[in-house]
Amino acid sequence: MTALAHRYDFVLLFDVTDGNPNGDPDAGNLPRIDAETGLGLVTDVCLKRKVRNYISLAHDQSPREPQAGEKRYEIYVREKAVLNLQHQRAYAALNLEAAEAPAEAPTEDASEEKPSKGKARTRAKEKRKGSAGDAEQADAWMCQNFYDVRTFGAVMSTGVNCGQVRGPVQLTLARSIDPIVPQEHSITRVAVTTEAEAEKQQGDNRTMGRKYTVPYGLYRAHGFVSAHLARQTGFDETDLQQLWQALSQMFEHDHAASRGQMSARALYVFRHDSELGNAPAHRLFDLITIRRREDVAVARHFSDYQITINREHIPAGVQLDEQAF
Repeated sequence: MTALAHRYDFVLLFDVTDGNPNGDPDAGNLPRIDAETGLGLVTDVCLKRKVRNYISLAHDQSPREPQAGEKRYEIYVREKAVLNLQHQRAYAALNLEAAEAPAEAPTEDASEEKPSKGKARTRAKEKRKGSAGDAEQADAWMCQNFYDVRTFGAVMSTGVNCGQVRGPVQLTLARSIDPIVPQEHSITRVAVTTEAEAEKQQGDNRTMGRKYTVPYGLYRAHGFVSAHLARQTGFDETDLQQLWQALSQMFEHDHAASRGQMSARALYVFRHDSELGNAPAHRLFDLITIRRREDVAVARHFSDYQITINREHIPAGVQLDEQAF
């Protein structure tokens, strides 16, 4: 295991063609949009989900205990998971027991006031929690076993207490380079769901629906990797390489009719010589500019954009690594 000795800041470019990159359930699943600028948005939660999905495909997800010194790549926040059961696995593996609240001596005075609901809830909560020392051990076990915990962090204080982890890798919302114009499509299914619907349509079994797509959008997201926080969670160089691989390939294993064609296009990684960094992240991000080519009225492909990197102003102590996909 090689600990991280450098801070990293990175820019991820990806695009969508005739698809919905991240629907908003509060807006009828319309593609997310910045209401003031019209720029498309993809949440950091959505991007982390795709990283998790890729890691779960690339690594064994069987629920077993890690061997001594072994780091596993299970995913903590996975589909249909019950997170409190994951916490219990840590306590069982470490032979820990949740701290029980001390039993109260029975009282002979029947008229004595019973504890309020609030106090009862507090006592029940105390029974579920582990001690501070137990939580620290469970925290380390969760980081060792779950890739997304040691990468993105997690709040694991429900049920038995496994503590809270602040992840070394963080992402911003992705924002499109140009405003997007979502398209609404009416679609028809030549079948119905229930017999009642079939009788109502007298055998002309059809169901109307709708879907939303973005004709084309190029999105830009920023990310950060902290060597200091990585040391606390055990996130190392091997994990970092897994992250770069996931960012480059996550869309290749996430195709769906609603998402159209989504592709990772480029990854620009700024590597600092020191753990604390040699320049502010915003200065580095400003060195990369992306504009639609002057002879293109409406962008419909990645080649319709021009990417310019101001290499002359890369600060001392910072190296830029480019990966085009």
